[in-house]
Amino acid sequence: MTQPTRRVFLRDAALGGVGLTLLTNSRSARAYAANERLNVALIGVGGRGRWFVDEMPKLANVVAMCDVNESKAAYAYKAHPEVPKFQDFRVMLDKRGPQIDAVVVATPDHTHAIASVTAMKAGKHVFTEKPLSRTVHEARAMRLAAQQQQVATQMGNQGSSSGQFRRGVELVQQGALGEIREIFIWNAGGGSNRNSPPDGTPPVPEYLNWDLWLGPAAWREFHPQWMQINAWRDFGTAMLGWWASHSGFLAFTAIKALSCWQADPQTKPRIRIQAEVSEINRLSYPRWEVVKFSIPARENLPPISLVWFAGHQETRKKVESHIGRQLDWGDAGEKRWKEHGGALIVGSQGMLRANEHNGGIFLYPEDKFVGEPKRAETFPAAQGHEQDWLQAARGGVPTLSNFNNTGPFIELLMLGNVATQFPDELEYDPLEGRIVNHAEADAVAHPEYRQGWTL
Repeated sequence: MTQPTRRVFLRDAALGGVGLTLLTNSRSARAYAANERLNVALIGVGGRGRWFVDEMPKLANVVAMCDVNESKAAYAYKAHPEVPKFQDFRVMLDKRGPQIDAVVVATPDHTHAIASVTAMKAGKHVFTEKPLSRTVHEARAMRLAAQQQQVATQMGNQGSSSGQFRRGVELVQQGALGEIREIFIWNAGGGSNRNSPPDGTPPVPEYLNWDLWLGPAAWREFHPQWMQINAWRDFGTAMLGWWASHSGFLAFTAIKALSCWQADPQTKPRIRIQAEVSEINRLSYPRWEVVKFSIPARENLPPISLVWFAGHQETRKKVESHIGRQLDWGDAGEKRWKEHGGALIVGSQGMLRANEHNGGIFLYPEDKFVGEPKRAETFPAAQGHEQDWLQAARGGVPTLSNFNNTGPFIELLMLGNVATQFPDELEYDPLEGRIVNHAEADAVAHPEYRQGWTL
């Protein structure tokens, strides 16, 4: 077993202090040379996956591609005719397993978890696009699989690799904003609010394997509307999955919310979630939603509320309404509110505004923080989101957005998607992974997979 260097020891001590989990990738440390190019398979090469088709060959050897939609995969397949192609990632891992070191998953949300967990159980390092999963249970399963397999992981929330993201976490935890009182996260986009399933049963296109596209979701006959992004709860995660997974991670990390998943069982930590929505829609997502996450006391920190808004164009007024006063932003701050998403951490002595990807931070009042450096002091500098993951797979520094850290974060966000389906306040036990006061909501958080699919 390799011995940690002084640099690694100091890094782990610093990051442990900010409430992050950094597990040694023991499988990695034994297997690869420091600069060896790894063999990577791509699962999902259309849409967002096309970015990896272009970028990953610059960083690693792409040795397999997998997609259920040959139309969307056409660009990738033409660009890399020599790479073996598959429709079923299980077949790919079975046939090409010995040649694959790591896997990138960029499929629709409802198959993120099944593809990722299957790859981890096969001993592969995994990079999964945000959000990690569609459901609460899946996010938990991904974290546990990463721990058990000791593989290098990373979620695709690229803003966490920025120096300003990391400095923002430091500023909050060093007390620069004083006592943190409230946190607000938002996105102007709302849900599709579909009230009935698609009508009709058109033929399945020849280029699509509909059964594999459905994956673990309940069977239904093909209709192209089922494939519309974020239109349906069975297949998407709406703004909580697509944008809060970017915009909320700085705050989640800074307030050490991860500690709730690591608490002494005797303390019985409970997270409460209450949603207000334009309408309850079990099939699709509401036009607008406000979700309040009440985080209990953890370590030496008091309880705190985190409020999420989606579908509200006048976010500033909503935030000020919750705070109970108008806020002085200065000229630059006024312009920032024109962005369609972001986060605000409100302290007793100042505020931190993060942009929608959390890659940039802005401090208020501006005159108090003039000259404040925005470069992290204790965090290691990132070489790049994908580069850091590949280096971790070789036995290097574990990534910041590894599944041990982002799994609980996505658990929390997907609890919001459960809460928008019920009028009641939900109470969640992060240690057991259960909604303890509402059996129907708990069943939504732990949906059954279709026969033939299992995590």
